[in-house]
Amino acid sequence: MINWAALLDWAPAFALVLARVGAAMTLLPGLGENAAPATMRIGLALSITILLLPEVQSLTPRVPEAGAEMALMVVGEVVTGLWFGWVARMIALALPIAAQIIAYLIGLSSVLQPDTELGPQSTALGKLLGLAAPMLILVSGLYVLPLRALDGLFALIPPGRMLPAGDSAQIVLQSAGTAFGLAVQLASPFVVADIVWHIAIGQIARVGGRMQIYFVAMPAQILGGLALLMLTGSAIILAWRDRAESVLGLLPGSP
Repeated sequence: MINWAALLDWAPAFALVLARVGAAMTLLPGLGENAAPATMRIGLALSITILLLPEVQSLTPRVPEAGAEMALMVVGEVVTGLWFGWVARMIALALPIAAQIIAYLIGLSSVLQPDTELGPQSTALGKLLGLAAPMLILVSGLYVLPLRALDGLFALIPPGRMLPAGDSAQIVLQSAGTAFGLAVQLASPFVVADIVWHIAIGQIARVGGRMQIYFVAMPAQILGGLALLMLTGSAIILAWRDRAESVLGLLPGSP
């Protein structure tokens, strides 16, 4: 026989945990991709909520008498989940951002492939590595690190508590800076090669006089850039994976 009283006791904790986990699941790298079926993400969020509920139930505050107060607590959990998912996702965006920089440097900025995250002006190379990032996270098992941190986040910020504004803003700025800095580091060989290439083109243009240097240099720039990408592609991906592992292992709530 179903004990409805016991279920009602667990219902507030279930709602709060599901709000945070479900919101985080929309942005977590590898697990919250737009390409993943919505039913799979919903089922995963429910499964994680059921697994975490016995542990988190003791941290849940008493049920407020006013419904508006409970709704405010749920909204706070949604904000916390979105914040956590966004912080975890920033390191995954470093790889396609580096690809965007590389594409502009080697002359492929006109080969566009619209992307929901990078925008309508995203390049085909950025789209390619944007698809590679979640695949690498799933294959290498890095998706486990955000899930562990999400579990620990309930002890760091108990259900029903509002997200600390100052600390959360600082973590957001640090995550954005880390992702952009890593993207520039990954694209650094192409930055150096592009500077040298344009210096050489400038010198040739001064000597060549009326020669249309652009039509001669552009095909060579694309071919040389693709050749450099072929030589450095595996090193770029491995460097990103190592840095992503260290960053995801230090997320708020990580053990």
